[in-house]
Amino acid sequence: MAENLEQLIISNFDEASCTYNNHAYLQKLYAIKLTDHCAKQIIKPGLWLDLGSGTGFLADALEAKKPRQSVVRIDGSQRMLKQQDNSKQTILFNLSSGLPSFKESPTLIASNFALHWLENPKERLEEWFTALAPQGWLAIALPVEGSFPEWHDAAKKANVNCTAMSFPAHDSLIEGINRENIKLQKVEYFTQEAPKVNYLLKPLVRVGAQTTPHSALTIRQWRRIYKSWEISSENYFPKLTWLIQILLIQK
Repeated sequence: MAENLEQLIISNFDEASCTYNNHAYLQKLYAIKLTDHCAKQIIKPGLWLDLGSGTGFLADALEAKKPRQSVVRIDGSQRMLKQQDNSKQTILFNLSSGLPSFKESPTLIASNFALHWLENPKERLEEWFTALAPQGWLAIALPVEGSFPEWHDAAKKANVNCTAMSFPAHDSLIEGINRENIKLQKVEYFTQEAPKVNYLLKPLVRVGAQTTPHSALTIRQWRRIYKSWEISSENYFPKLTWLIQILLIQK
C-alpha cells in the first residue's frame, strides 16, 4: 500500500472522528456479534487487544461482558482514540507496520472492521496469530470481496470506473492458518436500503471509510451511476449489500 494512501486513510478517519459514533451502525452491530461469540469461549484473562479500535465499540462491548477485564485499544488515528474515555488504555500505532511490543503475549486479539485497511491483510492476520499466547484467541470481523455488488453493477452499466474500496477474499485470509485452529468461519450478508443511492454512500464518508486508490469521479459520472443503480422491486429503494466475514481462531 502506498504511503500516501495510508496517510489518507488515517486522515479520513481523523476527520470523521466526531461523527463516527452517530453513523457507524454496521460497526456497532458487529462489535456486539463478535463479543457474543467471544463470550461463548473460554478466553483466559491477561492482555486483551482491540486492533484498529476506532472509538472503542468492540473494546467497550468486551469490557461490558467481562467487567474485570480491561482491553487495550490500538489505532492509527489519534483523533479516533481521543473519542474514548480518558480512563481507557490507548496506543497510537500504525498497524500496517506490525504490532506494538508488550511484556506479555495477548490472550485475545480482537479486531472489528479494521483488517482490510491494513497493508497485506493476510500477513497481518498471520502475524497476530503468531503473537498470541498459547491457547489465545483471534476474534475478527471485516468486509470481504463480494461486497457492494449493486455499486459494481451500476458502475459497469454506466460505463464508469467503480471507485469502491477493494476487499480481501474471505478464503485467502486464512490460507496460512491450520484448519484445526479455526473455530468459527462464516460470511454474512447485510443489506442496507435507503430512498436514494447517496443516502447509502454518505455514511461511508461520515465514518471515514471513503478512502480508495481510484481517481475521483466527476459529478456527471456519479449521476450516471445513480441512474444505473438497480432499484428493489419490493419497495423501489436502492440497496447496498455487504459481505462480512467473522473469524474465531485459537492458537
